[in-house]
Amino acid sequence: MSEFKNLILEEDGDVAVLKISRPAALNALNSETLEELNVALTEIEARDDIKVLILTGGPDKKGNEFKSFVAGADISEMVKFSAADARAFGMRASVPFFKLQNMRQVTIAAVNGFALGGGCEISMACDIRIASDNAIFGQPEVGLGIIPGFGGTQRLARLVGMGRAKELIFTASNIDANEAYRIGLVNKVVPAEELMPTAKKMASKIARNASYAVSIAKAAINNGYDMDIQNAVEMEANLFGITCSTEDKAEGMGAFLEGRKEKNFKNF
Repeated sequence: MSEFKNLILEEDGDVAVLKISRPAALNALNSETLEELNVALTEIEARDDIKVLILTGGPDKKGNEFKSFVAGADISEMVKFSAADARAFGMRASVPFFKLQNMRQVTIAAVNGFALGGGCEISMACDIRIASDNAIFGQPEVGLGIIPGFGGTQRLARLVGMGRAKELIFTASNIDANEAYRIGLVNKVVPAEELMPTAKKMASKIARNASYAVSIAKAAINNGYDMDIQNAVEMEANLFGITCSTEDKAEGMGAFLEGRKEKNFKNF
């Protein structure tokens, strides 16, 4: 794996933890960090030994793990942007964000603290969001004279509905973890000290299943979401057929019929 200035990669078997680490800036996303994210995610996706990726924020300068997930995009960089610079910045972010959304590994955002602006947006690019009970979410951009530029106007509406997305974006309001759970922005809220154990437990449960089947299910959900239901179900049937031709199907069904708890899945 490459060396990174603003990221920390930790591995525990088939689960990887990627920490965004810019402690002086509360892990805000600048161009350098976005480029590093793209490199890291490209390398992770190419590895068959990593089944699940947990994305989280590194500690602040005082070592506080629960101050910030990602406090936003780096305003000190954006303040100088022209219109062309801003568009390029948004498109630069879209590359690693779409990797999180579409890579074959399952991606879990473990949100510890501030997830504002780009932080909320990068969490929404992940498959699943688990929040500590001190997490704060928001899209504050209109209060700065801009709009979300890392997919916030699109992913937020798809997750929580158009009305709630408009309210959050138009008011530039922050919401706590419990409200984020209530509106469907996060999957689970846990005490801060249980955040990473909970994320790792979920990651391990996912990794025990047939990874190729999980990756195909992820693709089916992502690709079918905006299709009409008839074409989406036909796509699902085609992908179901593909999974039924794998060694993992034979192993999984064989274990079920034989009453075996142990399964030796191979495909990914």
